[in-house]
Amino acid sequence: MRISILSVFPNLYKSFLETSIVKKARDASLVTIDAHSFFSYVRPKERIDAPTFGAGAGMLIKPKVVEKAINDISSQGKPYTIFFSPQGKRLTQKLLKKIYTKAHAAGHLLLVPSRYEGMDERVEEQYADLQVSIGDFVLMGGDLPAMILMEGLMRLIPGVVGKQESVAEESFSGPFVDYPEYTEPVEWRGVLVPDIVRSGNHGALRQWRQQQAVQKTVRYHFSWLRSCVLDAEQKKQAYAHMPSHYVALCHSQVRIGPEKLEGTTSVTSIDIHDVARSSKTYGIQGVFVVTPLKDQQKIVNHFLSFWGDGPGIDYNRERYEAVHLVQLQPSIEEVIQAIEQKEGKKPLIIGTTARAIEHVQRITFYDQELVWEQDRPVLLVFGTGKGFTDEFLAKCDYLLESVQGFSAFNHLSVRSAIAIILDRWMGINIKNE
Repeated sequence: MRISILSVFPNLYKSFLETSIVKKARDASLVTIDAHSFFSYVRPKERIDAPTFGAGAGMLIKPKVVEKAINDISSQGKPYTIFFSPQGKRLTQKLLKKIYTKAHAAGHLLLVPSRYEGMDERVEEQYADLQVSIGDFVLMGGDLPAMILMEGLMRLIPGVVGKQESVAEESFSGPFVDYPEYTEPVEWRGVLVPDIVRSGNHGALRQWRQQQAVQKTVRYHFSWLRSCVLDAEQKKQAYAHMPSHYVALCHSQVRIGPEKLEGTTSVTSIDIHDVARSSKTYGIQGVFVVTPLKDQQKIVNHFLSFWGDGPGIDYNRERYEAVHLVQLQPSIEEVIQAIEQKEGKKPLIIGTTARAIEHVQRITFYDQELVWEQDRPVLLVFGTGKGFTDEFLAKCDYLLESVQGFSAFNHLSVRSAIAIILDRWMGINIKNE
């Protein structure tokens, strides 16, 4: 494979190209790499950049300079061409593999890292087969991202890495990241290498490594995991390392009426049905319907008797399995006690509201690590009516950001909101690169 780099500062690549696996790949003639300067395509002392039109600050590399350089480098055939930009597609292991496939087919990869304020938009539209970003931040230019891409790409070239299976099994090549590894000494700073690693029991070690890889992925890379296609066994492994989650549908300590005063709402069977089905889908351990009113408790008990041990099991097996999660409790305090008795630990309470509540930390649907690292069960509480009172929300450990769309209308039913929140917090959302 041939790789060409078109840069304002080609000298930046000298030490990079003479180091580590990049040098190894070049020495073995597995890849040829040449760096070109934009300044080679202008007359001496002629500028390669010009001010951006409009009120924006900064300079852009002139389109004619880019055109001349790319035409020269492409004189022996069109390369697969990548520009680097914060607006580009995020670089991942999946994207690296696709880039390798495209570059291998073309036989020539051209990397065009910009400087200053970047490139004229027309240049990227004309020449870029792909725009790449290495993250949601801004650097002085695209040369470091180009080096990162090259180093990742080198690992995919057969013969560069000694054991190709290590490439196939490394982090982000599948749904799970790598397991922890150890070397001498056996004890370092009071910490021992796990006995299983030194046991010589290869079957047990393989199982331990898999368990550690899954655990680390769930805890620290859940966004990656949920973006992958998982088979049934992988789902089961991941779920085993997620903390127990519970849902409470609360009909007390909520606001009601136009004045939004504290009150109590009525239980509806459709809420119980739909919340139970959503909870079963996302692996919730238990659903609590909370109401202090005796007449409402009778309604819930009648409902549960039909779907619990009554004729509901024969009427609709799937509905029975979902509703079997539901329990009735008169207060949220008794919900917490029930969870603590079952789990041996008091649950973390996560509420939802658009209102700011003093001293309660807000979290987003990407903050699983923050919550799960505390190794406690999680109770997601949902208020009916106009939502929870401020006094109730002040007792929560965290408040999730509210579910919002791009319209000004925001009046979801509680059962719809619960389904959306469970999906955003615990659902699989496959992402294709």
